[in-house]
Amino acid sequence: METAEYDFVIVGAGSAGCVLANRLSENPAIKVLLVEAGGSDNRFWIKTPLGYAFTFSDRNVNWCYSGEPDPGLNGRIAYFPRGKVLGGSSSINAMAYVRGLPHDFDDWHLSGALGWHWTAVRAAFEAMETQLGPDGKQQGEGSGPVIVSDLQKHMHPFSRHFLSAAREMGWPVLQHMNGGATEGLAFMRSTVSRGRRWSSADAFLRPVSRRPNLRIVKNAHVEKLVTNGKRVSGLHYSKGGQRIAVDVSQEVILSAGAINSPKILQLSGIGDHALLSRHGICTAHHLPEVGKGLQDHLALTIYFKSNEPTLNNALGNKLGQMAAGLQYLFNRTGPLAVPVNHCSGFVRMRPDASRPDLQVYCNPASYNVNAGQAEIDSTPGYLLCAQPSRPTSRGSVTIASSDPVEAPLIQPNSLVTEEDQRAAVSAGRMLQKLARTPTLKRVTKACYTESFDSFDDEALLTHFRNTAGSVFHASCTCRMGADASNSVLDNRLKVHGLAGLRVVDASAFPNITSGNTNAPTMMLATMASDMILEDLASCARSAVA
Repeated sequence: METAEYDFVIVGAGSAGCVLANRLSENPAIKVLLVEAGGSDNRFWIKTPLGYAFTFSDRNVNWCYSGEPDPGLNGRIAYFPRGKVLGGSSSINAMAYVRGLPHDFDDWHLSGALGWHWTAVRAAFEAMETQLGPDGKQQGEGSGPVIVSDLQKHMHPFSRHFLSAAREMGWPVLQHMNGGATEGLAFMRSTVSRGRRWSSADAFLRPVSRRPNLRIVKNAHVEKLVTNGKRVSGLHYSKGGQRIAVDVSQEVILSAGAINSPKILQLSGIGDHALLSRHGICTAHHLPEVGKGLQDHLALTIYFKSNEPTLNNALGNKLGQMAAGLQYLFNRTGPLAVPVNHCSGFVRMRPDASRPDLQVYCNPASYNVNAGQAEIDSTPGYLLCAQPSRPTSRGSVTIASSDPVEAPLIQPNSLVTEEDQRAAVSAGRMLQKLARTPTLKRVTKACYTESFDSFDDEALLTHFRNTAGSVFHASCTCRMGADASNSVLDNRLKVHGLAGLRVVDASAFPNITSGNTNAPTMMLATMASDMILEDLASCARSAVA
Protein backbone atom coordinates (compact mmCIF):
# COMPACT_ATOMS: atom_id res chain seq x y z
CA MET A 1 0.00 0.00 0.00
CA GLU A 2 1.38 3.40 -1.02
CA THR A 3 1.79 5.89 1.85
CA ALA A 4 2.00 9.70 1.83
CA GLU A 5 2.06 12.38 4.54
CA TYR A 6 0.38 15.79 4.69
CA ASP A 7 -0.35 18.45 7.26
CA PHE A 8 -4.05 18.58 6.36
CA VAL A 9 -6.23 16.25 4.34
CA ILE A 10 -9.60 17.53 3.13
CA VAL A 11 -12.16 14.91 2.10
CA GLY A 12 -14.50 16.30 -0.55
CA ALA A 13 -13.94 19.11 -3.06
CA GLY A 14 -17.44 20.52 -2.72
CA SER A 15 -18.87 23.84 -1.57
CA ALA A 16 -16.86 23.70 1.67
CA GLY A 17 -13.82 21.68 0.62
CA CYS A 18 -12.82 24.10 -2.13
CA VAL A 19 -12.86 26.98 0.37
CA LEU A 20 -10.69 25.04 2.80
CA ALA A 21 -8.20 24.00 0.12
CA ASN A 22 -7.80 27.62 -0.94
CA ARG A 23 -7.40 29.09 2.51
CA LEU A 24 -5.22 26.41 4.12
CA SER A 25 -2.78 26.29 1.19
CA GLU A 26 -2.17 30.05 1.25
CA ASN A 27 0.79 29.33 3.51
CA PRO A 28 3.38 27.54 1.32
CA ALA A 29 4.72 25.76 4.40
CA ILE A 30 1.42 23.90 4.89
CA LYS A 31 1.09 20.73 2.83
CA VAL A 32 -2.55 20.05 1.85
CA LEU A 33 -4.20 17.08 0.16
CA LEU A 34 -7.72 17.41 -1.29
CA VAL A 35 -9.41 14.08 -2.05
CA GLU A 36 -12.49 14.08 -4.32
CA ALA A 37 -14.57 11.03 -5.27
CA GLY A 38 -15.62 12.59 -8.59
CA GLY A 39 -13.79 13.98 -11.57
CA SER A 40 -13.40 17.24 -13.44
CA ASP A 41 -16.18 19.82 -13.57
CA ASN A 42 -15.12 20.90 -17.06
CA ARG A 43 -18.39 19.77 -18.65
CA PHE A 44 -20.75 21.74 -20.86
CA TRP A 45 -23.91 21.01 -18.86
CA ILE A 46 -22.19 21.89 -15.58
CA LYS A 47 -21.02 25.26 -16.88
CA THR A 48 -24.36 26.07 -18.56
CA PRO A 49 -26.72 27.60 -15.94
CA LEU A 50 -29.82 25.73 -17.11
CA GLY A 51 -27.78 22.57 -17.63
CA TYR A 52 -28.47 21.17 -14.19
CA ALA A 53 -31.56 19.56 -15.71
CA PHE A 54 -29.07 17.17 -17.34
CA THR A 55 -26.74 16.66 -14.35
CA PHE A 56 -29.70 16.00 -12.05
CA SER A 57 -29.44 12.24 -12.65
CA ASP A 58 -26.01 11.90 -14.25
CA ARG A 59 -24.06 9.34 -12.22
CA ASN A 60 -20.83 10.63 -13.72
CA VAL A 61 -21.14 13.76 -11.56
CA ASN A 62 -23.85 12.87 -9.05
CA TRP A 63 -24.13 10.31 -6.23
CA CYS A 64 -27.85 9.93 -7.10
CA TYR A 65 -28.80 8.71 -3.64
CA SER A 66 -32.30 7.54 -2.76
CA GLY A 67 -33.96 7.63 0.64
CA GLU A 68 -35.82 4.88 2.42
CA PRO A 69 -39.62 4.65 2.07
CA ASP A 70 -40.93 7.63 4.06
CA PRO A 71 -44.09 6.95 6.11
CA GLY A 72 -44.81 10.68 6.37
CA LEU A 73 -44.98 10.88 2.58
CA ASN A 74 -47.11 7.75 2.22
CA GLY A 75 -44.13 5.51 1.64
CA ARG A 76 -42.67 7.53 -1.21
CA ILE A 77 -38.91 7.45 -1.76
CA ALA A 78 -37.07 10.76 -1.89
CA TYR A 79 -34.25 11.44 -4.32
CA PHE A 80 -31.04 12.94 -2.93
CA PRO A 81 -28.80 14.27 -5.72
CA ARG A 82 -25.34 15.08 -4.34
CA GLY A 83 -22.40 16.41 -6.30
CA LYS A 84 -19.67 13.87 -7.14
CA VAL A 85 -17.37 16.22 -9.03
CA LEU A 86 -15.05 19.16 -8.38
CA GLY A 87 -17.28 21.80 -6.83
CA GLY A 88 -19.55 19.14 -5.34
CA SER A 89 -23.20 20.10 -5.19
CA SER A 90 -22.30 23.69 -6.13
CA SER A 91 -21.53 22.24 -9.59
CA ILE A 92 -24.94 20.63 -10.05
CA ASN A 93 -27.31 22.81 -8.01
CA ALA A 94 -29.75 25.52 -9.13
CA MET A 95 -27.22 28.28 -8.27
CA ALA A 96 -29.58 30.12 -5.89
CA TYR A 97 -27.56 32.38 -3.60
CA VAL A 98 -29.47 32.82 -0.35
CA ARG A 99 -27.69 33.59 2.90
CA GLY A 100 -30.65 32.71 5.09
CA LEU A 101 -32.34 34.83 7.74
CA PRO A 102 -30.58 36.45 10.71
CA HIS A 103 -32.48 34.41 13.28
CA ASP A 104 -31.21 31.19 11.66
CA PHE A 105 -27.71 31.94 12.88
CA ASP A 106 -28.72 33.46 16.19
CA ASP A 107 -30.43 30.11 16.78
CA TRP A 108 -27.14 28.36 16.00
CA HIS A 109 -25.46 30.41 18.72
CA LEU A 110 -28.24 29.69 21.21
CA SER A 111 -28.16 25.95 20.46
CA GLY A 112 -24.55 25.65 21.63
CA ALA A 113 -22.58 26.72 18.54
CA LEU A 114 -21.25 29.74 20.38
CA GLY A 115 -20.00 32.54 18.15
CA TRP A 116 -22.03 31.51 15.08
CA HIS A 117 -24.53 34.35 15.51
CA TRP A 118 -25.73 36.67 12.74
CA THR A 119 -23.20 39.43 13.38
CA ALA A 120 -20.27 37.04 12.95
CA VAL A 121 -21.56 35.12 9.96
CA ARG A 122 -22.71 38.28 8.18
CA ALA A 123 -19.14 39.54 8.16
CA ALA A 124 -18.00 36.22 6.66
CA PHE A 125 -20.68 36.38 3.95
CA GLU A 126 -19.70 39.92 3.01
CA ALA A 127 -15.99 39.04 2.89
CA MET A 128 -16.47 36.21 0.40
CA GLU A 129 -18.98 37.89 -1.97
CA THR A 130 -18.81 40.11 -5.02
CA GLN A 131 -22.32 41.36 -5.81
CA LEU A 132 -23.07 42.23 -9.44
CA GLY A 133 -26.09 44.40 -10.31
CA PRO A 134 -28.47 44.01 -13.27
CA ASP A 135 -25.97 45.84 -15.49
CA GLY A 136 -23.22 43.39 -14.57
CA LYS A 137 -21.29 46.02 -12.62
CA GLN A 138 -20.12 45.55 -9.07
CA GLN A 139 -22.43 46.69 -6.29
CA GLY A 140 -21.07 47.65 -2.89
CA GLU A 141 -17.54 47.25 -1.63
CA GLY A 142 -17.32 43.47 -1.45
CA SER A 143 -14.68 41.93 -3.70
CA GLY A 144 -14.65 38.30 -2.59
CA PRO A 145 -14.27 35.27 -4.86
CA VAL A 146 -17.97 34.28 -4.86
CA ILE A 147 -19.71 36.10 -7.72
CA VAL A 148 -23.39 36.72 -7.04
CA SER A 149 -25.32 38.10 -10.01
CA ASP A 150 -28.62 39.93 -10.40
CA LEU A 151 -29.96 38.42 -13.63
CA GLN A 152 -33.34 40.14 -13.75
CA LYS A 153 -32.63 41.76 -17.14
CA HIS A 154 -32.18 38.29 -18.60
CA MET A 155 -35.19 36.67 -16.95
CA HIS A 156 -38.39 35.90 -18.79
CA PRO A 157 -40.86 38.84 -18.97
CA PHE A 158 -43.56 36.66 -17.42
CA SER A 159 -41.72 36.93 -14.09
CA ARG A 160 -42.96 40.50 -13.63
CA HIS A 161 -46.38 39.00 -12.87
CA PHE A 162 -44.97 37.29 -9.79
CA LEU A 163 -43.83 40.58 -8.30
CA SER A 164 -47.20 42.18 -9.09
CA ALA A 165 -48.91 39.28 -7.34
CA ALA A 166 -46.61 39.75 -4.34
CA ARG A 167 -47.76 43.36 -4.00
CA GLU A 168 -51.36 42.18 -4.16
CA MET A 169 -50.57 39.74 -1.33
CA GLY A 170 -49.22 42.64 0.73
CA TRP A 171 -45.65 41.36 0.51
CA PRO A 172 -42.77 43.81 0.07
CA VAL A 173 -40.90 43.61 -3.24
CA LEU A 174 -37.19 43.64 -2.43
CA GLN A 175 -34.10 44.53 -4.38
CA HIS A 176 -32.72 41.14 -3.36
CA MET A 177 -33.10 38.50 -0.65
CA ASN A 178 -29.72 39.09 0.98
CA GLY A 179 -30.10 42.79 1.76
CA GLY A 180 -31.25 44.49 4.94
CA ALA A 181 -34.91 43.48 4.60
CA THR A 182 -35.69 39.82 5.22
CA GLU A 183 -39.35 39.54 4.25
CA GLY A 184 -40.82 39.80 0.75
CA LEU A 185 -40.32 38.63 -2.82
CA ALA A 186 -37.39 39.46 -5.10
CA PHE A 187 -35.63 38.35 -8.25
CA MET A 188 -33.34 35.50 -7.29
CA ARG A 189 -29.62 36.21 -7.17
CA SER A 190 -27.46 33.43 -8.53
CA THR A 191 -23.88 32.20 -8.58
CA VAL A 192 -23.52 32.90 -12.30
CA SER A 193 -20.79 34.91 -14.02
CA ARG A 194 -20.98 36.03 -17.65
CA GLY A 195 -23.51 33.38 -18.55
CA ARG A 196 -21.67 30.52 -16.81
CA ARG A 197 -22.11 28.74 -13.50
CA TRP A 198 -19.77 30.07 -10.83
CA SER A 199 -19.29 27.15 -8.44
CA SER A 200 -17.15 26.88 -5.33
CA ALA A 201 -14.52 25.25 -7.53
CA ASP A 202 -14.54 28.30 -9.83
CA ALA A 203 -14.41 30.73 -6.93
CA PHE A 204 -11.88 29.04 -4.67
CA LEU A 205 -10.15 26.00 -6.16
CA ARG A 206 -9.32 26.76 -9.79
CA PRO A 207 -7.32 29.94 -8.99
CA VAL A 208 -4.99 28.03 -6.63
CA SER A 209 -4.92 24.56 -8.20
CA ARG A 210 -1.28 24.94 -9.28
CA ARG A 211 0.09 25.73 -5.84
CA PRO A 212 2.98 23.30 -5.21
CA ASN A 213 1.83 22.61 -1.64
CA LEU A 214 -1.71 21.65 -2.73
CA ARG A 215 -2.36 18.24 -4.24
CA ILE A 216 -5.79 17.47 -5.71
CA VAL A 217 -6.67 13.81 -6.19
CA LYS A 218 -9.80 13.13 -8.24
CA ASN A 219 -11.80 9.90 -8.65
CA ALA A 220 -10.59 8.71 -5.25
CA HIS A 221 -12.91 6.93 -2.82
CA VAL A 222 -12.20 7.42 0.89
CA GLU A 223 -12.70 4.09 2.66
CA LYS A 224 -12.07 5.01 6.28
CA LEU A 225 -10.24 7.25 8.70
CA VAL A 226 -7.40 5.87 10.79
CA THR A 227 -7.55 6.40 14.54
CA ASN A 228 -4.72 6.10 17.02
CA GLY A 229 -6.29 6.11 20.45
CA LYS A 230 -8.42 9.24 20.59
CA ARG A 231 -6.70 10.91 17.67
CA VAL A 232 -7.29 10.62 13.94
CA SER A 233 -3.90 10.14 12.32
CA GLY A 234 -4.77 9.54 8.67
CA LEU A 235 -7.03 7.80 6.21
CA HIS A 236 -7.20 5.21 3.45
CA TYR A 237 -8.55 5.85 -0.02
CA SER A 238 -8.71 3.83 -3.21
CA LYS A 239 -8.04 5.03 -6.74
CA GLY A 240 -7.79 3.00 -9.91
CA GLY A 241 -7.68 -0.27 -7.99
CA GLN A 242 -4.87 0.87 -5.72
CA ARG A 243 -5.27 1.52 -1.97
CA ILE A 244 -3.37 4.48 -0.57
CA ALA A 245 -2.70 5.31 3.07
CA VAL A 246 -2.25 8.93 4.10
CA ASP A 247 -0.64 10.08 7.35
CA VAL A 248 -1.75 13.45 8.72
CA SER A 249 0.33 15.57 11.07
CA GLN A 250 -2.40 18.11 11.86
CA GLU A 251 -5.99 17.30 10.91
CA VAL A 252 -8.33 15.40 8.66
CA ILE A 253 -11.24 17.61 7.63
CA LEU A 254 -14.38 15.89 6.40
CA SER A 255 -16.21 18.00 3.83
CA ALA A 256 -18.05 15.17 2.12
CA GLY A 257 -21.53 16.56 2.77
CA ALA A 258 -24.52 15.77 4.96
CA ILE A 259 -24.85 12.25 3.53
CA ASN A 260 -21.26 11.11 3.06
CA SER A 261 -19.58 12.70 6.09
CA PRO A 262 -21.58 10.67 8.63
CA LYS A 263 -21.16 7.61 6.41
CA ILE A 264 -17.35 7.94 6.47
CA LEU A 265 -17.35 8.48 10.23
CA GLN A 266 -19.43 5.36 10.81
CA LEU A 267 -17.29 3.26 8.47
CA SER A 268 -14.31 4.43 10.52
CA GLY A 269 -15.79 3.23 13.80
CA ILE A 270 -16.93 6.68 14.90
CA GLY A 271 -20.62 6.64 15.76
CA ASP A 272 -23.22 4.74 17.70
CA HIS A 273 -21.75 1.52 19.15
CA ALA A 274 -24.92 -0.52 18.52
CA LEU A 275 -25.00 0.45 14.83
CA LEU A 276 -21.30 -0.24 14.34
CA SER A 277 -21.50 -3.62 16.08
CA ARG A 278 -24.45 -4.63 13.92
CA HIS A 279 -22.20 -4.23 10.87
CA GLY A 280 -19.11 -5.81 12.39
CA ILE A 281 -17.19 -2.55 12.74
CA CYS A 282 -14.97 -2.09 15.78
CA THR A 283 -15.94 1.02 17.72
CA ALA A 284 -13.08 3.51 17.78
CA HIS A 285 -15.15 6.26 19.38
CA HIS A 286 -18.72 5.94 20.63
CA LEU A 287 -20.59 9.04 19.43
CA PRO A 288 -24.32 8.27 19.16
CA GLU A 289 -25.39 11.45 17.37
CA VAL A 290 -23.37 10.77 14.20
CA GLY A 291 -25.88 10.56 11.35
CA LYS A 292 -28.83 11.62 13.46
CA GLY A 293 -30.78 14.87 13.25
CA LEU A 294 -31.08 14.95 9.44
CA GLN A 295 -32.98 18.04 8.33
CA ASP A 296 -34.17 18.95 4.86
CA HIS A 297 -36.68 21.24 3.19
CA LEU A 298 -39.84 19.83 1.66
CA ALA A 299 -41.66 21.93 -0.92
CA LEU A 300 -45.12 21.81 -2.43
CA THR A 301 -45.15 22.74 -6.13
CA ILE A 302 -48.30 23.57 -8.09
CA TYR A 303 -48.26 23.91 -11.89
CA PHE A 304 -50.53 26.16 -13.94
CA LYS A 305 -51.35 26.58 -17.62
CA SER A 306 -50.87 30.14 -18.80
CA ASN A 307 -52.49 32.26 -21.49
CA GLU A 308 -49.24 34.22 -21.94
CA PRO A 309 -45.88 32.97 -23.23
CA THR A 310 -43.47 31.50 -20.67
CA LEU A 311 -40.17 29.66 -20.90
CA ASN A 312 -42.17 26.71 -22.20
CA ASN A 313 -42.62 28.52 -25.51
CA ALA A 314 -38.84 28.71 -25.94
CA LEU A 315 -37.82 25.34 -24.52
CA GLY A 316 -40.87 23.11 -24.90
CA ASN A 317 -40.18 22.23 -28.54
CA LYS A 318 -37.18 21.12 -30.60
CA LEU A 319 -36.98 24.27 -32.70
CA GLY A 320 -36.98 26.51 -29.63
CA GLN A 321 -34.38 24.36 -27.93
CA MET A 322 -32.11 24.60 -30.97
CA ALA A 323 -32.51 28.37 -31.11
CA ALA A 324 -31.76 28.70 -27.38
CA GLY A 325 -28.72 26.46 -27.77
CA LEU A 326 -27.32 28.50 -30.62
CA GLN A 327 -27.93 31.76 -28.78
CA TYR A 328 -26.07 30.43 -25.76
CA LEU A 329 -23.18 29.04 -27.79
CA PHE A 330 -22.67 32.31 -29.66
CA ASN A 331 -22.98 34.86 -26.82
CA ARG A 332 -23.89 33.07 -23.56
CA THR A 333 -27.30 34.70 -23.32
CA GLY A 334 -30.88 33.51 -23.62
CA PRO A 335 -32.87 30.91 -21.65
CA LEU A 336 -29.90 28.61 -21.05
CA ALA A 337 -27.92 31.41 -19.38
CA VAL A 338 -30.38 31.85 -16.48
CA PRO A 339 -31.25 29.32 -13.75
CA VAL A 340 -34.92 28.36 -13.64
CA ASN A 341 -35.55 30.00 -10.23
CA HIS A 342 -36.57 33.53 -11.19
CA CYS A 343 -38.34 34.90 -8.11
CA SER A 344 -38.20 33.89 -4.47
CA GLY A 345 -38.51 35.27 -0.97
CA PHE A 346 -39.51 34.67 2.64
CA VAL A 347 -42.99 35.36 3.99
CA ARG A 348 -45.10 34.58 7.07
CA MET A 349 -47.54 31.70 6.83
CA ARG A 350 -49.70 33.37 9.51
CA PRO A 351 -50.01 37.12 10.12
CA ASP A 352 -49.28 36.60 13.84
CA ALA A 353 -46.00 34.73 13.18
CA SER A 354 -43.02 36.42 14.82
CA ARG A 355 -40.80 36.01 11.76
CA PRO A 356 -40.88 34.72 8.16
CA ASP A 357 -41.33 30.96 8.11
CA LEU A 358 -42.01 30.08 4.46
CA GLN A 359 -39.86 30.37 1.34
CA VAL A 360 -41.79 30.94 -1.88
CA TYR A 361 -40.51 30.23 -5.41
CA CYS A 362 -42.20 31.48 -8.58
CA ASN A 363 -40.86 30.24 -11.91
CA PRO A 364 -42.07 30.97 -15.48
CA ALA A 365 -42.00 27.31 -16.52
CA SER A 366 -43.91 24.07 -15.95
CA TYR A 367 -42.44 20.62 -16.44
CA ASN A 368 -42.50 16.95 -15.54
CA VAL A 369 -39.59 14.94 -14.21
CA ASN A 370 -39.36 11.56 -15.93
CA ALA A 371 -36.50 9.12 -15.34
CA GLY A 372 -34.59 11.89 -13.61
CA GLN A 373 -34.87 14.32 -16.52
CA ALA A 374 -36.99 17.48 -16.54
CA GLU A 375 -39.28 17.63 -19.56
CA ILE A 376 -40.69 21.10 -20.11
CA ASP A 377 -44.33 21.27 -21.15
CA SER A 378 -44.99 22.19 -24.78
CA THR A 379 -47.72 24.71 -23.90
CA PRO A 380 -47.24 27.88 -21.76
CA GLY A 381 -47.17 27.31 -18.03
CA TYR A 382 -45.65 28.38 -14.74
CA LEU A 383 -45.22 27.08 -11.22
CA LEU A 384 -45.69 28.30 -7.67
CA CYS A 385 -43.79 26.58 -4.89
CA ALA A 386 -43.87 26.91 -1.09
CA GLN A 387 -41.28 25.51 1.32
CA PRO A 388 -41.76 25.59 5.12
CA SER A 389 -38.46 27.06 6.26
CA ARG A 390 -37.68 25.48 9.61
CA PRO A 391 -38.98 21.89 9.83
CA THR A 392 -39.02 20.19 13.22
CA SER A 393 -38.99 16.54 12.06
CA ARG A 394 -35.66 14.75 12.19
CA GLY A 395 -34.29 11.95 10.05
CA SER A 396 -31.09 9.94 9.93
CA VAL A 397 -28.22 8.69 7.78
CA THR A 398 -26.74 5.30 8.62
CA ILE A 399 -24.45 2.86 6.86
CA ALA A 400 -26.13 -0.15 5.25
CA SER A 401 -23.06 -2.36 5.71
CA SER A 402 -19.31 -2.17 6.25
CA ASP A 403 -18.77 -1.92 2.48
CA PRO A 404 -17.45 1.60 1.70
CA VAL A 405 -19.00 1.51 -1.76
CA GLU A 406 -22.54 0.71 -0.65
CA ALA A 407 -24.93 3.67 -0.43
CA PRO A 408 -26.07 4.65 3.08
CA LEU A 409 -29.63 4.39 4.37
CA ILE A 410 -31.33 7.79 4.36
CA GLN A 411 -34.54 8.07 6.37
CA PRO A 412 -36.04 11.59 6.18
CA ASN A 413 -38.88 10.95 8.70
CA SER A 414 -40.90 13.71 7.07
CA LEU A 415 -43.92 15.29 8.75
CA VAL A 416 -43.45 13.36 11.99
CA THR A 417 -44.40 16.36 14.12
CA GLU A 418 -47.79 18.04 14.27
CA GLU A 419 -46.01 21.36 13.77
CA ASP A 420 -44.68 20.22 10.39
CA GLN A 421 -48.09 18.90 9.41
CA ARG A 422 -49.66 22.27 10.21
CA ALA A 423 -46.92 23.98 8.20
CA ALA A 424 -47.69 21.73 5.23
CA VAL A 425 -51.32 22.82 5.32
CA SER A 426 -50.34 26.47 5.71
CA ALA A 427 -47.99 26.21 2.72
CA GLY A 428 -50.87 24.93 0.61
CA ARG A 429 -53.13 27.71 1.85
CA MET A 430 -50.52 30.29 0.90
CA LEU A 431 -50.29 28.93 -2.64
CA GLN A 432 -54.08 29.02 -2.93
CA LYS A 433 -54.09 32.69 -1.94
CA LEU A 434 -51.21 33.54 -4.27
CA ALA A 435 -52.91 31.83 -7.21
CA ARG A 436 -56.09 33.83 -6.52
CA THR A 437 -54.40 37.23 -6.85
CA PRO A 438 -55.88 39.31 -9.69
CA THR A 439 -52.61 39.33 -11.62
CA LEU A 440 -52.14 35.57 -11.66
CA LYS A 441 -55.82 34.84 -12.25
CA ARG A 442 -55.63 37.07 -15.31
CA VAL A 443 -52.75 35.07 -16.87
CA THR A 444 -53.90 31.58 -15.81
CA LYS A 445 -55.93 29.20 -17.98
CA ALA A 446 -56.09 26.30 -15.52
CA CYS A 447 -54.34 24.54 -12.64
CA TYR A 448 -52.82 21.16 -13.44
CA THR A 449 -54.08 19.90 -10.06
CA GLU A 450 -57.83 19.84 -10.48
CA SER A 451 -59.80 21.42 -7.62
CA PHE A 452 -56.62 22.56 -5.84
CA ASP A 453 -58.18 25.94 -5.19
CA SER A 454 -61.00 24.33 -3.19
CA PHE A 455 -58.90 21.89 -1.13
CA ASP A 456 -59.68 21.97 2.61
CA ASP A 457 -57.06 21.35 5.31
CA GLU A 458 -57.32 17.57 5.12
CA ALA A 459 -57.04 17.59 1.33
CA LEU A 460 -54.06 19.97 1.47
CA LEU A 461 -52.21 17.71 3.91
CA THR A 462 -52.98 14.64 1.82
CA HIS A 463 -51.80 16.41 -1.33
CA PHE A 464 -48.60 17.48 0.42
CA ARG A 465 -47.94 13.89 1.53
CA ASN A 466 -48.57 12.61 -2.00
CA THR A 467 -46.64 15.18 -4.02
CA ALA A 468 -44.25 17.34 -1.97
CA GLY A 469 -40.58 16.70 -2.53
CA SER A 470 -37.15 17.55 -1.21
CA VAL A 471 -35.44 20.65 -2.52
CA PHE A 472 -32.12 18.98 -1.72
CA HIS A 473 -30.99 20.86 1.39
CA ALA A 474 -29.85 17.89 3.49
CA SER A 475 -28.01 19.08 6.61
CA CYS A 476 -27.34 18.71 10.36
CA THR A 477 -26.19 15.05 10.47
CA CYS A 478 -22.91 15.98 12.25
CA ARG A 479 -24.22 19.12 13.89
CA MET A 480 -22.42 21.50 16.23
CA GLY A 481 -23.64 21.71 19.82
CA ALA A 482 -22.75 21.98 23.46
CA ASP A 483 -21.58 18.39 24.07
CA ALA A 484 -21.63 14.81 22.82
CA SER A 485 -25.05 14.13 24.35
CA ASN A 486 -26.82 16.20 21.69
CA SER A 487 -24.30 16.84 18.91
CA VAL A 488 -21.20 15.64 17.07
CA LEU A 489 -19.04 18.78 16.93
CA ASP A 490 -18.04 21.60 19.21
CA ASN A 491 -18.35 25.22 18.14
CA ARG A 492 -14.98 25.06 16.38
CA LEU A 493 -16.17 22.09 14.30
CA LYS A 494 -13.97 19.58 16.13
CA VAL A 495 -15.44 16.14 16.75
CA HIS A 496 -16.29 15.73 20.44
CA GLY A 497 -13.68 13.57 22.16
CA LEU A 498 -11.35 13.14 19.18
CA ALA A 499 -8.26 15.10 18.23
CA GLY A 500 -7.15 15.71 14.66
CA LEU A 501 -10.62 15.64 13.10
CA ARG A 502 -13.14 18.28 12.06
CA VAL A 503 -16.27 18.20 9.94
CA VAL A 504 -16.84 21.26 7.76
CA ASP A 505 -19.91 21.08 5.52
CA ALA A 506 -23.71 21.35 5.78
CA SER A 507 -23.78 18.36 8.11
CA ALA A 508 -22.29 20.69 10.75
CA PHE A 509 -25.29 23.05 10.76
CA PRO A 510 -26.89 23.02 14.23
CA ASN A 511 -30.24 23.75 12.54
CA ILE A 512 -31.19 24.04 8.90
CA THR A 513 -31.18 27.59 7.58
CA SER A 514 -34.46 28.99 6.26
CA GLY A 515 -33.48 28.86 2.59
CA ASN A 516 -31.00 27.39 0.12
CA THR A 517 -27.91 25.94 1.77
CA ASN A 518 -25.00 26.51 -0.65
CA ALA A 519 -24.17 30.05 0.52
CA PRO A 520 -24.25 29.14 4.25
CA THR A 521 -22.00 26.15 3.55
CA MET A 522 -19.34 28.33 1.91
CA MET A 523 -19.68 30.81 4.76
CA LEU A 524 -19.22 28.00 7.29
CA ALA A 525 -16.02 26.90 5.54
CA THR A 526 -14.73 30.47 5.44
CA MET A 527 -15.12 30.82 9.21
CA ALA A 528 -13.78 27.30 9.77
CA SER A 529 -10.63 28.17 7.82
CA ASP A 530 -9.97 31.08 10.16
CA MET A 531 -10.44 28.81 13.18
CA ILE A 532 -8.13 26.11 11.83
CA LEU A 533 -5.37 28.61 11.04
CA GLU A 534 -5.81 30.28 14.44
CA ASP A 535 -5.46 26.91 16.20
CA LEU A 536 -2.41 26.06 14.10
CA ALA A 537 -0.76 29.36 14.99
CA SER A 538 -1.62 28.86 18.67
CA CYS A 539 0.02 25.42 18.66
CA ALA A 540 3.12 26.87 17.02
CA ARG A 541 3.38 29.58 19.69
CA SER A 542 2.98 26.99 22.45
CA ALA A 543 5.71 24.83 20.93
CA VAL A 544 8.11 27.79 20.84
CA ALA A 545 7.29 28.73 24.40
